[in-house]
Amino acid sequence: MSPAHIIAAIAAVLLAAGAIWRRGRLSRERLILALIGAAALGVYASGLLSALPDPKQVIEDVAQALGPWTYALVGVFAFLETGAFVGLIAPGETIVMAGGVIAGQGEIELLPLIGLVWTCAVLGDTTSFFIGRKLGRRFLTRHGPRVGITETRLRQVEGYFDRHGGKTILIGRFIGLVRALAPFIAGSSGLRYKRFIPFSVVGTGLWATAFCLLGYIFWQSFDQVANVAGHAVFGFGVVVGVIVAVVVAYRRLRQPEERRKLAAWLDRQGQKPALRPLFAVARSLWRRVLLPIGKLIGPRVRFLWNRITPGELGLELTTSLAVAGVGAYFFVLYTVALSRDPGPTGFDSDVMDLVNRLHSSVGVDAAKIVSALGAFPTVTGAVLGACVLVAVRRRPVELVALVIGLALVVLGVHLAKAGIDRPRQPGADVHTEGSSFPSGHAAYSAAWVAIAVVFSRRLRLMSRATVVLLAVVVSAAVGLSRIYLQAHYWSDVAGGWGLGYGIFGSVAVVALIVSHVRDNAAAEPAPNP
Repeated sequence: MSPAHIIAAIAAVLLAAGAIWRRGRLSRERLILALIGAAALGVYASGLLSALPDPKQVIEDVAQALGPWTYALVGVFAFLETGAFVGLIAPGETIVMAGGVIAGQGEIELLPLIGLVWTCAVLGDTTSFFIGRKLGRRFLTRHGPRVGITETRLRQVEGYFDRHGGKTILIGRFIGLVRALAPFIAGSSGLRYKRFIPFSVVGTGLWATAFCLLGYIFWQSFDQVANVAGHAVFGFGVVVGVIVAVVVAYRRLRQPEERRKLAAWLDRQGQKPALRPLFAVARSLWRRVLLPIGKLIGPRVRFLWNRITPGELGLELTTSLAVAGVGAYFFVLYTVALSRDPGPTGFDSDVMDLVNRLHSSVGVDAAKIVSALGAFPTVTGAVLGACVLVAVRRRPVELVALVIGLALVVLGVHLAKAGIDRPRQPGADVHTEGSSFPSGHAAYSAAWVAIAVVFSRRLRLMSRATVVLLAVVVSAAVGLSRIYLQAHYWSDVAGGWGLGYGIFGSVAVVALIVSHVRDNAAAEPAPNP
């Protein structure tokens, strides 16, 4: 028996004995939790867990038996981790890395695996969020006082998520316990879903990509990588906890009363004989080294932080990152797939069969009108018109973002067409030339959404969400019209949308940061040298 098993056995005995001895003073819930904890420690101490099969080997064996259905296996675990709180008892990183290992062995493809894990993780977060929205507040109000969650503390949690919920969802995705509970608490705290989902998309995308790639790249040494990744995740959680503690302490010590309390406590500790030499050295170090350094660099650090922090633009910034990430993923996915085989995919053939059944002369005429909204001259005219209006309102960053975004999309379309050189399908209802992938009309149509976002931030003719939604509908209609006119396959249109939204989303991220830096620089004077 190892030392860890001996310690676990002693802890199990002490916990069970303490629970039984104080059973009259403990509530039923706490007594049950204590006994469950003692049982869990006892199982670990018995060594039974070491006899369990290696989870990686189990998944590999199942993958060989399931074949392509391995995607579903990994996706289900990615969903259940937050959607059913399985992450409280099983680390999701191991399952996702095992999926990457299987992709590294050639059993499945990496890019579809990342997309599936990403999608299932978002769905799991969303499910947990709405469970919290439906059940959480009432459940916590009714049962929370038994474990110390009072109404006052619940309001504090709600206030915290109102201020920092997005960051918690994003960073907490890489911390096991936080990942399993944060979406539920966010929903029960009243956080709005439109503020929740961008952070979930970005966090799950980074998480799925990172751990799938770890398994894929190091598939021959999975055990070592899993161990290193586990330590890295634990270390990341510790660092985040330390940072949060420092921030909380800093904010509390800004209050004179809290500083007086801390000084009094330190004086009392410093009077103890055993601690007196240590406190004397610490006091000297603080007064002669740390305090002068803080006074020297503190103003400069605050100035730099205010200039680079997105501040109130956090939601816009994260939404832009989410759009850019999803768009880039779909473009890369179809680019890699079509570079291997430029022929129509199975889904392309299914979509074209549906189009042939719905094809009519009236539909073709209507599709041509809609398709014209994504033509290069039409989109260019719309962008130039928007630039004129933005220039009149003296918003140079937004003007430059629109121009650069459209220029990069045009460049990307031409480079991708030349690189893939996919043949057009025969029998199109409109004149076509050049290669088929990606659809230029679909890529250019993303400019309508960019224009809508720019003007929805400045004009108050209707709600911002309505303006952007109308532009998304136009973009979707343009892409679907190209499929209906048999000018492109579905994969061409999806790749075009991915390219357009990926580029415009990335440009939006840069524009938001530049605009905020300019505003901070204009509003705050530089520190005195």
